[in-house]
Amino acid sequence: MDTLSALIGLVVLVAATAGIGVYVQRRPKRVRRDVSHEVVDPRRLGAESLGESATLLQFSTEMCTRCPGVHRMLAQTAAAHPGVLHLDVDLTHRPDIARHFHVLQTPTTLVLDRDGVIRTRLGGVPGREVLDLELTRLTGATAHA
Repeated sequence: MDTLSALIGLVVLVAATAGIGVYVQRRPKRVRRDVSHEVVDPRRLGAESLGESATLLQFSTEMCTRCPGVHRMLAQTAAAHPGVLHLDVDLTHRPDIARHFHVLQTPTTLVLDRDGVIRTRLGGVPGREVLDLELTRLTGATAHA
């Protein structure tokens, strides 16, 4: 194999990898409601309690570049909905929690109802509109116009 063929092969491989990466990043995020309806114990996560009406549980890591932006957005969303609490759990040194909740990417957000039951799972960066709809569905409040 000559140098030119190897270089062309390398360029094609890099282009295909970049294309797949762009597709994965931009594909629509799916809301999963087919999750196990486990009751989350806030003490296991290092929290005192859960929200009165719902909880946005974010899983992050120190190396996650999208997690700080998601943290700000989830905190703002929780503040806009009475009784909703935002918890951020850093999984960097807690692989036991990552395994328990089957977290394969960060950020991952779980929407819990008032009793701590997992109702929705969102992988990646969730849309604000999706969160508002999920919280409205859980709390029975009217949607923001």
